Amino acid sequence: MELAQAKVELTQAKVELAQANPWDELRAHTSARIALGRVGCSLPTREVLKFGLAHAQARDAVHRPLDFSELKHQLKSNGFRTLQVHSNAADRQTYLLRPDYGRRLHDDCRTHLLHELAAPELAIVIADGLSSIAVQRHALPLLLAFRQHFDTDWANTPVVLAEQGRVAIGDGIAMALRARLVIVLIGERPGLTAPDSLGLYITYQPQAATMDSQRNCISNVRPEGLPYAVAAHKLDYLTREALRLQLSGVTLKDDSNLQAVAQLPN
Repeated sequence: MELAQAKVELTQAKVELAQANPWDELRAHTSARIALGRVGCSLPTREVLKFGLAHAQARDAVHRPLDFSELKHQLKSNGFRTLQVHSNAADRQTYLLRPDYGRRLHDDCRTHLLHELAAPELAIVIADGLSSIAVQRHALPLLLAFRQHFDTDWANTPVVLAEQGRVAIGDGIAMALRARLVIVLIGERPGLTAPDSLGLYITYQPQAATMDSQRNCISNVRPEGLPYAVAAHKLDYLTREALRLQLSGVTLKDDSNLQAVAQLPN
């Protein structure tokens, strides 16, 4: 009995060694690594283990291949017209070592797109990017929410799946399809609190030498970040304004109705 009591007291003493951070209550409002506490001059063991898990999840997000077959099936089941292409990066290793290859549409794919239905108003590109997890989880829900906002000929609006693609691959795709505007949905570089963040890039009349300053970006699309409904609202506004003003990038500002955004469901 005395031995059991001694073990309980020892356990309690060890727990008390981990000093709480006075900012601890702020952790309820963010997934950022704040107020971790400490044990002496080190982090508590649970936080070290959580960091290791987050690092492993980030590596998995980068290296895990996107299941294009499943994504294509899901898109078709929801009424989207899909095409599939790939970049000049032949494999994941090349993609990671040669970013320029991921920005260029393969010549065979360009030839194929040239024979597709010409000149849609809008082309949508879904690229695996640096987080296949983000695309697998969030691309379809975001597109479904956007379709409820944006009125276009969805039956003839191509959704192009781009394997080993970076943002700029959308330029070559839009040029081959003769689309006025391209929206690229892509997995963003994973962080240690968000391995599944989806990015949206809007470019009006992209060309071979389009600069990043000529694009608009909506970042961190995921339920724990920017919810689908809010992201779709912003995407709808920027897309309409880009087509109306015939421009995109730093000269196109997100002046969407913030009150309306605040009323949207998460």
